[in-house]
Amino acid sequence: MDRKQKTEQKTEVNKDVSIDGTLPHQINAPDFKNSTRSMQKPFVNEHGVVIGDSFYNSPESPLNQWSTETDPSVMAGDKWVHPTNDIGWNTAENKELLEDKPPQGVPFMHPTHDVSMGKD
Repeated sequence: MDRKQKTEQKTEVNKDVSIDGTLPHQINAPDFKNSTRSMQKPFVNEHGVVIGDSFYNSPESPLNQWSTETDPSVMAGDKWVHPTNDIGWNTAENKELLEDKPPQGVPFMHPTHDVSMGKD
């Protein structure tokens, strides 16, 4: 990536993709404008991929450089998830968090496995 591309990427990251606390380009997207939480700007992860800009194709993404040598775990973890521009916010449970309602269930519930077993 040359200097011009890095500068353009940095400009992209500083760009706010929300409008008045909403993401109108996403159907059923959450509304942050009446929440105590606020939208966060996109960030660049350790792979040079902009996360949270709603543009999902990046030349730096391991997905665009995939081979039989690629370890799939490289695509795991929080470094690939934006805290406020993520499809997970479209769930009823997460929308309730925006309304400052306490969660009704145990986080990370699984219908047949106790995923918290041995974690405390």
